[in-house]
Amino acid sequence: MIIDCTHCPCRFRIDEAKVPSGSFTVSCPKCQTVVTATGTTQASDQSALGVGNSPSTTRGRSVTPAPAPLFRLTPEGVEENHSAGPSGANELAAALIGLLKTEKSMNKSLSRPAWDRRRVLVCVEQKHRELIARGLTERNYDVFVAEDTEQAVERMRESQVDVVILDSDFDAGEQGAAFVTREVQVLRPADRRRIFFVSLSSSKRTMDVHASFLSSCNLVVNFTELADLPEILDRSLREFNELYKDFNTALNLAPI
Repeated sequence: MIIDCTHCPCRFRIDEAKVPSGSFTVSCPKCQTVVTATGTTQASDQSALGVGNSPSTTRGRSVTPAPAPLFRLTPEGVEENHSAGPSGANELAAALIGLLKTEKSMNKSLSRPAWDRRRVLVCVEQKHRELIARGLTERNYDVFVAEDTEQAVERMRESQVDVVILDSDFDAGEQGAAFVTREVQVLRPADRRRIFFVSLSSSKRTMDVHASFLSSCNLVVNFTELADLPEILDRSLREFNELYKDFNTALNLAPI
């Protein structure tokens, strides 16, 4: 268990076998400040991250995983989450788009056609889902809203997504943010460049480049500006594609 001192920059490790359950105090070895920490509970020890397994890899063979469903607006403006199972129309459309993308990458046109909607995976707390999903859907994005870690991981593994939007409190009980981040970080560099990773924060400034670098993401957006997320994302994607314009041209790749 790693503990950060509240008085100095020191970080020190304590043998987890000796850590009691609940709150306890320990002295910083550098400045002797008394730091209060919380020990692991039985529930957290059995969480997916605690035992080193993902919800996507620990399910039984007979269980069919459910990827994050596609978010749609009804004519009345009420949102609906449509199941995107392997036999659903949404997945058929996604497969066709995937084939068209493959064909497009082999031709010299590097512009993104209007019918090729960007696919966004939203991994946030429930209270923010409707605002984000509605805004991006109205902005002509295909939005997939994950309710838990398994749906998020399965969506990323089942079909290519262009944008991942992550809240650090997503599925906190199963440490969902850690698993989604891992899915992005383990990608090969060539595949990682094809995903625009957005981190939502309550403390960092929107579009803070330094904060994005430290968070290993492409864009940081503060929760106070979620209503403007579609415009912020559009602008950031334009800048990202402009940055990689020559690189994509050399590799005959379309922009994100």
